[in-house]
Amino acid sequence: MYDFKDGNGPVAAHRHSKGGGWVADTAYVADSAFVGLDACVFGDAMVYGNAQVFGDAMVSGNAQVFDSAKVSGNAWVSGNAQVFDSAKVFGNAWVCDNARVYDSAKVFGNAYVSDNAKVSGNAQVRGKACYL
Repeated sequence: MYDFKDGNGPVAAHRHSKGGGWVADTAYVADSAFVGLDACVFGDAMVYGNAQVFGDAMVSGNAQVFDSAKVSGNAWVSGNAQVFDSAKVFGNAWVCDNARVYDSAKVFGNAYVSDNAKVSGNAQVRGKACYL
């Protein structure tokens, strides 16, 4: 049992075999993915491929992180958001709703990407930017 502090109280969860981070039993993390010791994956979120979630990062809701994407620092990927290819979300960034971050794009700092936004190519959303 682990409390992800999302208002649902303690839920059935386990430590991921590659990195030791917390994964709710309702979420899916592939054996090939990495979830660092202080990172969390919960809700119905999915992390697969060679994706990495580490630092104090969180992936929740129905979010997906896959391919070689990285989510780190205090970043949070939630809702139906997707982070994939070689994209990186880090710092205090938040990617939520139906947003997509892919290719080699980066979202970092205190950036907020939401709604149906798409960040791709070599684009960077950073600082206190809000991209809707």
